[in-house]
Parts: sequence; structure tokens; C-alpha cells
Amino acid sequence: MLANAYEARPGGPAWPPVLVPAGAYLGLAALSLVSCGAPLSPSIPLLGAYFPSWLICAAAGVLGAVLLRVIFVKIGLDELLPLRLLVYTCIAAIMGLVLALTLYGR
Repeated sequence: MLANAYEARPGGPAWPPVLVPAGAYLGLAALSLVSCGAPLSPSIPLLGAYFPSWLICAAAGVLGAVLLRVIFVKIGLDELLPLRLLVYTCIAAIMGLVLALTLYGR
């Protein structure tokens, strides 16, 4: 009942499967981690501690979205927005990314 593993199967190859050595996966994993320790990642000294630039840009994006929401409420545009949480989250992300691109070029 058991067929030989090397026999041709319907829709399958007629030769034995190719086995990839475990060292190849380890080498691929090590190669993918090469750029993780970028020595020139932008950090901002703030109150005696170094903060990554993306954290400052994300906070500025959230603050900008909150200020934009206040403006939208005052002019009556907030009531017309569908899916407000999604809209304001996207606005915060756009503001943070634009700030990061203009300040740090990343």
C-alpha cells in the first residue's frame, strides 16, 4: 500500500525532493540582519535621553491630527467624515511620515 517515495506521483516530480541544508537558512537569516545595526540612525537628545527620530515624528503626527480634528469640529466637517478613527489615524500617519521625510530624508 505504501508507495515508494521516489516513484512518480500524479502531479508530482519523479525524482527525490531537493533538501536544502540548514546552514543555508542560517546564512540567509544572518544576511537579512546585516543592516539592522545602522550606526547613523537619527536620534534626538531630549531631556538627557536619546529618542529615536521616528518616535518624535509619530508624536508630532498624532498632535497634528488632534489639532486638525479641533479645526474640523469648529468648521463642521467632522460630522461628515465616515469612519472617523480611520481617517484621523491616516492623517496622523501622513503627517508623521511627511515630517520624517522632510527632516531626516527617510
